Amino acid sequence: MKLKTQWIHHALTAAAFLAALLFVGAPVVRADEDCQKRIGKADHKLHEAIEHHGPQSVQAEHWRHELAEARAYCYEHERRWWDEDAHRWHTDRDWDDHDHDHDFDRQH
Repeated sequence: MKLKTQWIHHALTAAAFLAALLFVGAPVVRADEDCQKRIGKADHKLHEAIEHHGPQSVQAEHWRHELAEARAYCYEHERRWWDEDAHRWHTDRDWDDHDHDHDFDRQH
């Protein structure tokens, strides 16, 4: 009987531990997804603004600012930021606020 009670106790302890890990890990995944989506949206909108209005347009400046804010927020809170063009995370604050302007110069 004691063996059966110990087994149940260990199983419940393990289940509680696993549940705690799931709840602790979930906000981190959610924050990563939020950062990735926010940066992706601003990056896409900046590409569109540059394509339709030019790299020095009011629209491009607006989305350039939004992209810089999204990158900074993610870096400050997650210590990394998503590079939408390279499809990878960076752990250094090494972005160039005018990186899309360089792409535009090479295309034209």
